[in-house]
Amino acid sequence: MSRSRPSLGTLLKHVHRSGPMSRAALARHMGVNRSTIMALTRELAAAGLLEHQPAAARSGAGRPSLLVRPRPERAHVLAFDIGTDRPVAARVGLGGQLLDRREADTPTHPSSRDMRDVLAELSQQIQQSATPGSACVGAGAALGAEPTTIGADLQRLLGRPVAVGRRAQLAAVAERERGAGAGFRDVVYLQGGDRVDGGIVVDGANLGRHDGQTPAIGHMLVDPQHGRPCSCGSLGCLDTKLGRDALLAAAGRDPEVGHRDAVLAMVRDAAAGDETAAEALAIAGDWLGIAIANLITLVRPQVVILDGTLRYLYAGAAEQVHARIAHHSTPDTRRQTDLRPGILGQNAALLGAAELGFAAFLDDPLHITAASA
Repeated sequence: MSRSRPSLGTLLKHVHRSGPMSRAALARHMGVNRSTIMALTRELAAAGLLEHQPAAARSGAGRPSLLVRPRPERAHVLAFDIGTDRPVAARVGLGGQLLDRREADTPTHPSSRDMRDVLAELSQQIQQSATPGSACVGAGAALGAEPTTIGADLQRLLGRPVAVGRRAQLAAVAERERGAGAGFRDVVYLQGGDRVDGGIVVDGANLGRHDGQTPAIGHMLVDPQHGRPCSCGSLGCLDTKLGRDALLAAAGRDPEVGHRDAVLAMVRDAAAGDETAAEALAIAGDWLGIAIANLITLVRPQVVILDGTLRYLYAGAAEQVHARIAHHSTPDTRRQTDLRPGILGQNAALLGAAELGFAAFLDDPLHITAASA
């Protein structure tokens, strides 16, 4: 049986990431025959990880084929999103199904001790709500860009390893696997907020590691001669043009007032005829287009996903964005790339953290399920 476990993991990964699949489709994807697929699905079904369901009714002779689907309630991971004002914890089941989600109100800048107390309470709540017989097979956490000990604190709280990664990169993973980038191999994800961050997927693999050694998209130079100083020590980085405070200052607005939704309000005011907001939005659209043109030239992605405040900016300044892309990239590269908003919303980083938690389990599902039961 041990020799078949890599194939068990491969099959479970397909179903976990793609949802219900026919045995014929699994055989094609894995390059094995139907009898092998039947044996593997039977073994995973016996462990409670998969089940068969009838496909939609079809006309013609013969029985309708069966679909293989994951059982989310049988195996789950604990996922945490800690890089926001309100820490979030969740149980995410096999197949990426969000089984339980809890959000806590915290001070804007909580102490480490306050954060540990919040995480302890959230962890207890989501674990108590688990279905009897459901195995916790891993844990993952999405952290902000700043160094923190929260990952280590979580490991002590849970008594198990916790895989950690940067929020934007994990959101990129989730959007590529379950969101706006599903089905594509080359994806760029851009997220706006206090700073600009993101993730890059090339040929289905993340560019960079989850431990912080990732592309610093916010520090891409776009205006080195005339730009303002950046926190990194350079001049004219993308952060200085499209970070939240920079956007609001350009529109003559106080960044401290209505901070969370202030960029969205600026975009709405521009559409309603506010000339100052409209001018600031158009200029921001220029800088976003220049940045995307650079990434298109470098990576040649099939999709660029815009999220956070950049989603609002693109909605209000799409004309400027596309004009800059057309001006600064070659026709063959820009024709390959589609721009679209993210669709997972506030759960993007959380679902990406869950994928970190599932990684070891999907490599050896029967061993880890048995150990966690």
